[in-house]
Amino acid sequence: MKLTHYMLASLLLSFFFACQSQQQEESSAASETQAEPVSQDNDEDWVTLFDGSDVSQWKNYNEEGFGWEVVNGELTTDGSSGDIITKDTYENYILEFDWKIERGGNSGVIYNTVEDKKYVSTHETGPEYQLIDAENYKEVHDYALEDNQVTAANYALHVPSSQPVKPAGEYNHSKIVVDQGKVEHWLNGEKVVEYELWTAEWKEMVAQTKFKDMPDYGKAKSGHIALQGHGDQVWFKEIKIKEL
Repeated sequence: MKLTHYMLASLLLSFFFACQSQQQEESSAASETQAEPVSQDNDEDWVTLFDGSDVSQWKNYNEEGFGWEVVNGELTTDGSSGDIITKDTYENYILEFDWKIERGGNSGVIYNTVEDKKYVSTHETGPEYQLIDAENYKEVHDYALEDNQVTAANYALHVPSSQPVKPAGEYNHSKIVVDQGKVEHWLNGEKVVEYELWTAEWKEMVAQTKFKDMPDYGKAKSGHIALQGHGDQVWFKEIKIKEL
């Protein structure tokens, strides 16, 4: 009888440890499936556009000089000095940057913009990744924003799928991907906008906005990156780009 009990206990223990081992293996496999892929990027793939001090890769739009300031390692403007653009142009790329804005503030990053004296503003030719304090904008400016005017929207065209934005005065991390006309807007780790330039759908959408009166809007296959001075204080840091 004692031997039978011993054998039964041994079998039960063996079964218990086998189940535990299987659960651990399944849990490990699930974790590996959910894990974010490890980036294969090399630092040499990226070009730093602003490192906290050097502004040699930037200039005023349509004029010489540089109207913004570097204060405490941040690239900033009160919005009165106009837009600045990269000296170089880009076609297919990933752009990443950190930014924050004052309460009720409005700014943006315009991409594929064309520098030419016949244009008054960068947004006449390039789509805009909107940067704005939507939470307080109506109170400050007495204007109710549309859904396609909030942070990370493709301004006036594409509405973000979510708003993982931080309050005014806190830094956000944004990413813009442009690859063979396919565009993505990312905000604090989430992809919130995805669209394709130059398609029939794109042209139809543009025709329904104010951009219909800007004949070269969104047509350039490459262009400058612009930081918008829109009358409000905005700060940028850690700006970098990788060409694809």
